[in-house]
Parts: sequence; structure tokens; C-alpha cells
Amino acid sequence: MPRHKEAHFIDRIGWLRAAVLGANDGIVSTASLIVGVAAAQATPATILLTGIAGLVAGAMSMAAGEYVSVSSQADTESTDRAREKQELAAFPDKEREELIGIYQERGLDRALAERVADTLTAHDALASHLRDELGMATHTAARPVQAALASAMAFAIGASLPLAMVPLSPAVYLSWTVSIAALVFLAVLGAVGAKAGGAPIGRAILRVTFWGAMAMAATAAIGALFGTAVG
Repeated sequence: MPRHKEAHFIDRIGWLRAAVLGANDGIVSTASLIVGVAAAQATPATILLTGIAGLVAGAMSMAAGEYVSVSSQADTESTDRAREKQELAAFPDKEREELIGIYQERGLDRALAERVADTLTAHDALASHLRDELGMATHTAARPVQAALASAMAFAIGASLPLAMVPLSPAVYLSWTVSIAALVFLAVLGAVGAKAGGAPIGRAILRVTFWGAMAMAATAAIGALFGTAVG
């Protein structure tokens, strides 16, 4: 019989976290940048150029940050994997007892825990210890390149949404147009991210729109103060 593989939301955790973070950051940071510069009475051309610069810089920053961060996780996983492999070769009896103890803590009696530990060790000792002793699994493994690409692409897509409103909106209404559009985009992102991750949609929408509104309000206030001071 063919082996059935169930699809779980946690299988998406590697790319979903990076993509949602990137898109959210792209929308919020670019919209806030545009609103802040617009509040400072900058020209439409300057606002557009600022937004484009923010998109490029933000996408590259997200990619670099995710790659460095997740690479650190990958290095730690690699070190633990090598250490566990060494310990299995040097102290097999001690490692066996560790597995038995883990299974006993989960509710198995000693005899059954021994049989389970011996069976899993015979099948793949290293994988058994990585999974049950250290909590390392395939779906949570660090993938630096995947995380970097997902973050950069998501940021660029997210940032392009409020940026597209600049040439479409009259200059006098630009701050309001970008702010309202950004909140709509954030609400859609929250709903999509929640749906993909199996989380409550209402809570996700409220969370992203609230913090997005706070960010845009703060930059608008700073931009207005700066514009007044310069004027």
C-alpha cells in the first residue's frame, strides 16, 4: 500500500513566516515612509523616488537579515547534529537510556520504552535522537536561501502596493489615499496569512491593521513636524 502523507499547516512554517513578515514589513514601512514624506510637503516626484528607494533597500535588507539569521540557526542545528552523532558512536548505552527515559516520561512503561527505543535506534538512531531528544524535525529545519528569497520577494510585492498609489492619487489626498489603501492591503494580508497558517482570521486582521495604523500615524506626525520646522 502506498504511504499516505498528510498535509499540515506546520509544514509551511519555513516560508510562511518569512513571506508574511516580508509582505507586512513592505506594506507598513513603505506606506509609512510615503506618508511621512508627504506630510513634510515633499513633491510627488520626491515621494515616488523615496518610495522606490525604500522598496529596493528594504527588500535587500530583508533578504540579508533573513539569510544571516536563519544561517545562524542552520549552523546551530549542524553543530548539534554532529555532536549527537559523536555521542551515539562513543556512548551508545547512555544514548539508549536517554531515549528510554524520554519515552517513559511520555507515558510508556519501561519494557515498552525499551522496545520502542531499540526499534527506532535500529531504524535510524541519529534521526530518532534529533527528533525526540533535541526536537529537530524536517519541517522546522533552517533553510536560509528559502527564507531570504521569500522575505525579499514578499517585501517587494508588499511595498509595491502602497507605492502604486502615489501616481494614482491627487497630491492633496496622497497621505489619506496611501494610508487607507495600506490598511486594506494589510487586512487582506492578515486574512491570507491566517488562512494559510490555519489561524483565526479576525485576530490576524486586527493585529496587522492596528500596528500598521500606529506606524503610519507616527511617521505622519514626524513628517508634519519636520515640514513645519523646515517651512
